[in-house]
This record gives sequence, C-alpha cells and structure tokens, in this order.
Amino acid sequence: MIELTPALTITWVAIPFFIGFSISLLPQLDRLLAFVVTLVSIAYAGLLFVAQSPQQLELIDNFGVTLIADSLSGFFILTNGLVTLAILLYCWRSDKTAFFYTQLILLHGSVNAAFLCADFVSLYVALEVISIASFLLVTYSRSARSIWFGLRYLFISNTAMLFYLVGVALVYKATDSFRFEGLSVAPPEAIALIFLGLLVKGGIFVSGLWLPQTHTEADTPVSAMLSGVVVKVAILGLVRCALVVPEVEPIVRMMGVATALFGVGYAVFEKDSKRMLAFHTVSQLGFVLAAPPVAGFYALTHGLVKAALFLVAGSLPSRNFKELNQQPIARSLWLMGVIAAFSISGLPLLAGFGAKTLTVKALLPWQAIAMNIAAVGTAISFAKFIFLPQSGAVTAPEKVKNLWPSMVILLGGLFIANGFYPEAYSLENIAKALITIVIGWALYLAVIKKISLKLPRMFERLEHLIGVMSLTAVGLFLLAILLTVPEGAGG
Repeated sequence: MIELTPALTITWVAIPFFIGFSISLLPQLDRLLAFVVTLVSIAYAGLLFVAQSPQQLELIDNFGVTLIADSLSGFFILTNGLVTLAILLYCWRSDKTAFFYTQLILLHGSVNAAFLCADFVSLYVALEVISIASFLLVTYSRSARSIWFGLRYLFISNTAMLFYLVGVALVYKATDSFRFEGLSVAPPEAIALIFLGLLVKGGIFVSGLWLPQTHTEADTPVSAMLSGVVVKVAILGLVRCALVVPEVEPIVRMMGVATALFGVGYAVFEKDSKRMLAFHTVSQLGFVLAAPPVAGFYALTHGLVKAALFLVAGSLPSRNFKELNQQPIARSLWLMGVIAAFSISGLPLLAGFGAKTLTVKALLPWQAIAMNIAAVGTAISFAKFIFLPQSGAVTAPEKVKNLWPSMVILLGGLFIANGFYPEAYSLENIAKALITIVIGWALYLAVIKKISLKLPRMFERLEHLIGVMSLTAVGLFLLAILLTVPEGAGG
C-alpha cells in the first residue's frame, strides 16, 4: 500500500507543471500527457481518503507557510481530476492546439496546489497562477468579446488580490505568521480585506457579479472548468478559515446563505442557459459555504453537475430557453441534462440528494428557512432543462457523440458518489426532497414559465463591480467588528 509521504505530495504537486510545460515541447503527445496528469490527480485524491491521518508540510516554518493534505482537500482534488478528465475527453477530437492543453494542465496543477494551501501566502501565489491560466483559456478563441471579458476578469481579480495582500500583511503584523489561524488575533480590517479578496475570486454574493458574463463568453469546456472547479479554490480557503478560526465561521455561514439566495434569485428568471448556469454556480457556492464541516462532499457533487450541464448547454441548438421550448432536442442530449439537473435538485439515487441532506443536517437553525427557499429555487431553475421538449431523432449527432465519454465520467460519478452518505435514505429525508422538487416544478410550470422578467445587468458593468467591491469591504469590516472579538486586536 502506498503511504502518504511529503516526497509523494511534493512530487504530485510538481507533476502537472512539469508535464504542462512539456506539452509545448511535445505537441504530438498533448492529449496523452494531459490524460496522464488527470489520472495521477484522481489517484492521489483516492489516497487522501484512505490515509490514516492528515499530512501537514511546513515549507517555511518561521513564516507559517504550510500545506495540508486531508480528506477535505481530497474531495476538491477529486473534483478537479474528474472534471478536467471529462473536459479533456470532450476536446479529444476537437482542433484544440497544444497551447490549450498546456494552459488546461497548468490550471489543473495550480488548482491542485491551491487545494492544499493552509496559509495566506501560498494561497496567494496559487490564486495568481490560476488567474493567468484562466485568462489565457477564456481568451483562447481570440475574439474581441473573449479578450475584453478576459481582461475584465484579470483586472477585477488583481484588484481584489491587492486588498487581500494588505489583509495578509496585517495578519503577519499581528502574529508573525501567515497561517489561517492568525485570523483569530488579527484586527477586523484584516478579516475584511482577506475575505473580500476570497469572495471576489470565488464569485460570492454581489462580489460574484463578474462571473456570469465571464463564464458565458468563454468556450464551453472552459466554462465547465471555471464553474466546476476554479471558483472553488477561494471557497476552500474560506471553508478552512471557518474550520480553524471559530470566530469567523459566522461570517462564512452568513455569506453562504446570502449567496445561495442571491444567485438563485437571478437563476430563476434568467432565459439564457449559460447565464442561468453561471448564476446558479454562485448560488451553489453558497450551499458549500453555509455548512463548512461538510463542504467537501457538496463541492464534489456540484462540480460534476455543473461541468456536465455546461457541456450539455454548449451542445444545444440555442442558448435561449424560449427558443429551446419551440424546437425538440435529441432525447439522448436531453437525458444527459436531466440526470445532472435531477442530481443538483436533490433527487434520490443521485449524489446531489446525499450532499443536500448532509448540508441541511449541518446547518444552524437560523439558516434553515433561507436554505430551504434556495433549494426550491434550485428546483425551479433546473425545471427549465427537465421540461424541454425532446424527440427520438438525434439532432447534432456529432456533438452528442463527443459528449458521451465526458458524461460517463461526470454522470457516472454522481451515481457512484451517491453511496458516500447512505444515512441520507430515510423516509423523512426522501419525502422532504421530493416535496421540495415538486413545489419547484409546480411553481415553474404555473408561474415562472409564463412570465418574462429581465433582471438589470447594469451592476455587472466594470465600474459598478469595483464600487460593489468597496461596499463589500465596508460590510465585511462591520461584520468582523460585530461577530468577532479578536484578542490583542488593538495591540
């Protein structure tokens, strides 16, 4: 049996970067090399689940630069491995160049590294590498719109990271360390600035209004990677802070509830399929944050579902739900979308049911009503996919054919992961899930489908995003003062 050793972990972190750059030198092997990297990530994630104890690596001990490999990071790394593998299979027969696969694997590797970070400096480095690789993938098509939205993403990301760095400096001043645990004695402004950076990077609450347009304008496989994996890097940072610093956990849980409602509020009324999925990514990240102790399992199920749905949406004849309701789509394509939609809605026999049940069990009483409303909103949103008309004829056969290998990975993962939490299968939990879904479907068919409400997009403009970032910083500062009492803050 392979043991989890520091040498193994460091080697695993380095492999994607070595192979990623090697792809540029060996373009004829681009797909094969990328395939090997994803299998190595999946194998390492499996090792984390069977390891007897977490592994902590001190990179620079005096400064608290630390990596931690445990079952929590295992869920996120497994998500990264499976989603990247599915995207690779989706692109296997495409005309994507070696440059695309280089950036995909470099992004995959930097995301893996970020999932191990347990300090603010190493997380910052990983986030910056992720931003560059994401930018290059978003702008891969080199269209004017993709370049603009890629630059817009990069500008917002870098601005948020400037706030983050100031907060990190304040933590170091208070503790002489960069560890996450330093938040417990850091001043409120440090908490506000660090959390602002992570909220923006993760697409949380109003700070996530950059996300829909960026994910919408990217190529379909890039959208699947961004929504399925990349945004979860900052989410895991927030979750780890909540787990090791109880003083900030209420802030994380509050942001989770607000984000779940905010994102689903937009998703319910959105008529563009990719924008709906992007807003729903915002909402589902709220579910991950709302219950930090069980965040890993929910992140896995959401990553598989969202990657599958973005790939399906990219194969539909139109992005407009009104147009899709007028033209039947291939039954096989419809079935792929329906299975993913069933899972994220919480239908039993799929992993989404266990993840939602486990999350609800870990909620605090004050969160319950809001999160149940968000769950109904989820059912409403994905009824748009479930009730699309379908036909027996296979339209766009080549697209459907390219989807099958990816769907075997993503949807198969949802069936297999369903066994992770068998305790969810009680009559009470099953009944609650089915009632929630039925209410959501009834509201969609009776009300939402018949009304046309276009929510304003003005707040998604660049200048407003920067303004919202500043207001969010003020709000976080007030929350930090009200909900935390850091020791030695004034010293």
